[in-house]
Amino acid sequence: MVVLPRIFGRRRCTGNLEVVSLLITATLCLLVTLQIYLQDKKSQTLREDKILRKQKSEPQTWPDMFLNSVPKCTKNSSASKIQNFSTLPKDIQDFLFYQHCRHFPMLLNNPGKCGGPQNSADVFLLLVVKSSPSNYDRREVLRKTWALERLHSGVWIRTVFISGTTGDGYEKERLNKLLELENREYQDILQWDFVDTFYNLTLKQVLFLEWMERFCPDVHFLLNGDDDIFANTDNMVQYLKGLDDNDGSKHLFTGHLNQYMEPIRQQGSKYFVPVQIHKPEIYPPYCGGGGFLLSQFTSRIIYNMSHSIPLLPIDDAYMGMCLEKAGLQPRHHIGVRTFGLYVPSGQHEAYNPCYYREVLLVHRFLPYQIYIMWHEIHREDLNCTKRTKGNENSEIFMH
Repeated sequence: MVVLPRIFGRRRCTGNLEVVSLLITATLCLLVTLQIYLQDKKSQTLREDKILRKQKSEPQTWPDMFLNSVPKCTKNSSASKIQNFSTLPKDIQDFLFYQHCRHFPMLLNNPGKCGGPQNSADVFLLLVVKSSPSNYDRREVLRKTWALERLHSGVWIRTVFISGTTGDGYEKERLNKLLELENREYQDILQWDFVDTFYNLTLKQVLFLEWMERFCPDVHFLLNGDDDIFANTDNMVQYLKGLDDNDGSKHLFTGHLNQYMEPIRQQGSKYFVPVQIHKPEIYPPYCGGGGFLLSQFTSRIIYNMSHSIPLLPIDDAYMGMCLEKAGLQPRHHIGVRTFGLYVPSGQHEAYNPCYYREVLLVHRFLPYQIYIMWHEIHREDLNCTKRTKGNENSEIFMH
């Protein structure tokens, strides 16, 4: 009778020790698993940083001699025989004299931007920003905000600024030196030796598409935009990754759609296009040139169509002409606001970050406004749960 309690007490003690032992073992296993996870995460981050550093410092050994040995394009003097040529503004006359010129030497190139042609499929979104040499402040802000090269949601975003030359003599040399210094630090500038003017924006686009065919042929998607836009590139990645059955190998050209637009025939207008350049009285549908998204497939189609379509001074309308010839249509996206974002409640509310957290792109921003807005929409304490007046349709901006 005395032995029984002693036996049961020993069993209870043994059971408690087993429970404690199991708890200690489980805790150790959890700690080991957590340590392995953190080490793997750290290794992945280090690998990504190593890849980024390697791609930025990689010697640019891909052949690009063809770009630097382009003969100088000569003036087509016969253009002066066009009817009423002498009545046209000098800018239009110069455009007609050199409209046939499609190839110019490259002053700055980054052939390894996408890791070389064979690795360019690793780039999901290439940001192609039109920028004149003097716009240093804009480029600097973009590099720190929406155009920052990075791995986002598991995909790579890369950036190039495309430019020509401006000024004469010392001024031209000084601005070329500026771009050279920038490119030495960031390796993100493509510059050709043509005059960077409004009427040469189409030429700039065509030159870039030629460059892309050579050095980044398998990039999935592109944003083509000006250097004064606010682009929510995080949303762009989300939108593009969510496309049904399109990894860039199918047609996509989307932005702010313009339809039934007529050429401006008034000489005083910045957008003046005389009948000597474009006879039709209406442009095909096109997306505003402030910014639009397109796929690798569509960029190649536009480039191929451009070979047989004379250059037009209005670059976005020219894109529409190339699409029309290919039998393709541009598409409207409500999240692209190349005419600005309308906010009915006034100027102060116009810069409420809740309006910009859901859009893809808004045109006409000053550099400091871009810098502030980018950081505002990424604030951890930003609360947009209360539906903002005038932005009731924000939930459809991403579709």
